[in-house]
Amino acid sequence: QVQLVESGGGLVQPGGSLRLSCAASGSIFSIDAMGWYRQAPGKQRELVAGIRSSGSTNYADSVKGRFTISRDTAKNTVMLQMNSLKPEDTATYYCNGAIQDTSGYEDLYWGQGTQVTVSS
Repeated sequence: QVQLVESGGGLVQPGGSLRLSCAASGSIFSIDAMGWYRQAPGKQRELVAGIRSSGSTNYADSVKGRFTISRDTAKNTVMLQMNSLKPEDTATYYCNGAIQDTSGYEDLYWGQGTQVTVSS
């Protein structure tokens, strides 16, 4: 069984920074793309940033220049460095990963989410 667990959320003032981490564990054979999504109350879940196994990245326009996604392939971990945070960044942040397990089964897995609140 594969699990994703996020950490690093919290309360931060506008202009501050947070670093989110997401660790994948279990019977993992390989991981292709990993990403971060967020969902604010009353809104749809949206892509924040993604990173492929090649290292190529993509970002939502709203976070370009402020957020940086990275991954540690050896540790099956993806990180999101968030700088210059704004109140509109307040949301529950979820990581996901396209993961093939050791039986050959591939699926898109999600973490349980971590709350980020940007407020003075």
